[in-house]
Amino acid sequence: MTRTTGFVEFTGTARLDRRTKDLVKRLGPDDIAIIDHPDLDRVSAEELVECGVRIVVNVAPSATGRYPNPGPLTLVRGGVQLIDALGADLFESLHDGEPLVVRGSDLFRNGRRVATGRMLHEGELAEDLDEQRDRLGDALDAFAENTMRYLREEGYLLAEGIQVPHLRTRFRDRHVLVVARGPGTKRDLAIVRPYIKDFKPVLVGVDGGADRLLEAGMKPDVIVGDMDSVSDEALACGAELVVHAYTDGSSKGRERVNRLGLRSAVVAAPGLSEDVAILLAYEKGADLIVAVGPRFSLLEFLERNRAGVSSTFLTRLRVGDKLIDARGVSQLFHSRVGLGPLFAFALAGVAALAAAVAGSPGMRSFFSLLADRLRSLLGLG
Repeated sequence: MTRTTGFVEFTGTARLDRRTKDLVKRLGPDDIAIIDHPDLDRVSAEELVECGVRIVVNVAPSATGRYPNPGPLTLVRGGVQLIDALGADLFESLHDGEPLVVRGSDLFRNGRRVATGRMLHEGELAEDLDEQRDRLGDALDAFAENTMRYLREEGYLLAEGIQVPHLRTRFRDRHVLVVARGPGTKRDLAIVRPYIKDFKPVLVGVDGGADRLLEAGMKPDVIVGDMDSVSDEALACGAELVVHAYTDGSSKGRERVNRLGLRSAVVAAPGLSEDVAILLAYEKGADLIVAVGPRFSLLEFLERNRAGVSSTFLTRLRVGDKLIDARGVSQLFHSRVGLGPLFAFALAGVAALAAAVAGSPGMRSFFSLLADRLRSLLGLG
């Protein structure tokens, strides 16, 4: 890469995939990543930084302004040049493996310009992020509406839970560590390593979280997910496999597992796979559930551009004080620490979240409707 003032030229190999989490598995420093990822989330941004890629071209807006999204800023601060080439037909006109040249914010193939974009800079992204945080109330109202819609359609999960399969692994009265792809998963695994050594929790990998465990030198006991982002090596590591299927029982993940000649159980449930993993541990009688990677903060919830995030919120309502995140464990853990402080920390987190969101008129209305719906589901009036 050669740099002059206000100008960058880079020659590399085009790597294209509309699924960023699949693309990062085959990216290197000499590649030019071409993605189609509106509202590039922080998890994907961190993985792009980790794989060493230096140029990312996004044919979708990296930040739409719908909610405070730190993903693009994370990528740029990680030393990656981020170019938005909105509407460019790169997935139709380019082939994976072709040589490309990036000059400034333009892409060239064989000397001919194939796209003109706009380079996103750190100062601009930081300023936009501050403005988006000021508009958080609108995003909260949309979140409340999505959650109520989900509760009307799938609220039985709060009252009845999920149908859990028989597994060899014993969960009852044990700690369970649920590991998913998320911001800082690798770092948090390193932080909780003393806790893992002392308490020997059940290790549950959620899709690509199973690979994170193996990279850290730990074999998962159970892998849960739709099996779209976990490696063949992880699936064959000897863990019990639980495929997360659609509510009608269909699952491409089951087909993949069968092709590999592996046995699996199936859980048909709405929502996200990390929520199914947490509910599985809860229904199996786990004493404490420690989450590494799953999102806890309100901003991280809002990063999810899908109604399924509502299942995350409702899952936490059902599980309650049995769930704590890895950073909470790292702050409170000392050898053989009692469970009381851990439960107190979990309760404090729930209280803080409730206090924060209740400040929004939309959220106050939401909680009132939520209470009415829960009473109806539980037959309390």
